[in-house]
Amino acid sequence: MTAQLPNVSVPGRTAVLLPTTDCPFNVTAAAQEGLGSGQSLAPLCTLCCCGFINRTLAVVFMVSLAFAIVVGNVVTLTVFVQTRQSRTPQGYLKVSLAIADMMVGVLVVPFSIYTEISLMVTSAPPIWYQGISISPATSPSLGGPVSPWQPCMLIGPVFAGCTFVSISTIFLMTLERSVAILRPLHKDALVTRRRTLFLILLSWAASFLLALAPLIFSRNFTLEYNECSRMCNYTPLLFGSQLPPDANILLLFPTFDFTLLGGTLVVNIVSFTSIRRYSRKRKLLSEGSLSDGRGGAAVGGGCSHRPSFSDIKAAKTIGILTFAFTASFSPIAVFVLGNVVGYTWCNFSFLAFWILTGNSCCNVIIYSVRDHRFRKGVTLLFQRDHYPPHGEKS
Repeated sequence: MTAQLPNVSVPGRTAVLLPTTDCPFNVTAAAQEGLGSGQSLAPLCTLCCCGFINRTLAVVFMVSLAFAIVVGNVVTLTVFVQTRQSRTPQGYLKVSLAIADMMVGVLVVPFSIYTEISLMVTSAPPIWYQGISISPATSPSLGGPVSPWQPCMLIGPVFAGCTFVSISTIFLMTLERSVAILRPLHKDALVTRRRTLFLILLSWAASFLLALAPLIFSRNFTLEYNECSRMCNYTPLLFGSQLPPDANILLLFPTFDFTLLGGTLVVNIVSFTSIRRYSRKRKLLSEGSLSDGRGGAAVGGGCSHRPSFSDIKAAKTIGILTFAFTASFSPIAVFVLGNVVGYTWCNFSFLAFWILTGNSCCNVIIYSVRDHRFRKGVTLLFQRDHYPPHGEKS
């Protein structure tokens, strides 16, 4: 006998309706099968968010987004690889960020497109779409049927891992620029290519280890395609009406996100405070030079430890990247908070997850507006036939 529970939410990237059983079960499967007593469980996806027209518009949006993500980040990678001036610690960090974004456009978004089209053109969903409940009668150890392989077991950690890589890379870019602003004379000694590559590899390893943590350190979680968010989300396996005792492991995700975003914000505040102090000092010195004619030497010689204009502009660009990522991540934070207090927002979950996904194509736009070297590299890339081979040196 099963009975419908109120909307129960788990901190993290999942929000589902949880029924009650006497053994561990798959949430999506239970939601789709209905109740044995003749009552039916409310579907995860309503007509307003999963009708044919809505699915069609969603697929068009996903295809456009995937194209923009892939093309934009391929251009970014090509420019940074072919431009010698970009082979710096900051350039390596930008390449790492572009690879993480491109993985979202190559794997995560196309899988959602495939699933949505399958649900539209076929009468039955894919075999893996509705999970099979694991019970003693069907346990593989007792010779029962084995559940089909769930593609979300790959796609979900890839999306979570790439999100964590993006956050950690932006944090490293902020640290690199802060060293250039606060310690310009020691920048080359502190920020080396070898150290930067080591930190990039460490961030990738740590990010994907964190993304797999619920699956590695617990057997009470699975990954399922959520009809509301149109993405693969972590889902707990219930024991009766209770969440698993280690459900709090999902709190690692928002803790990691907000810790790095908070650290990035603090470092940016320190860097921009230093930039403002330097700009004010430079203004005062320039005003003094107009009055007594001696300030010009002070501007040139008294501020020998000042950061370069390119370092200041790069710091501002990274500050814009941080703001863009924080703005795209905020809807997820609001969505999780709403779930904690008992709200189920199907339509808003789609917006929250896909706004975060859309951030993967924003970086190339920011580079195009703020980075003149990147704009020049793009120009040379698309006008290569009109320039001699040595034209790149200019």
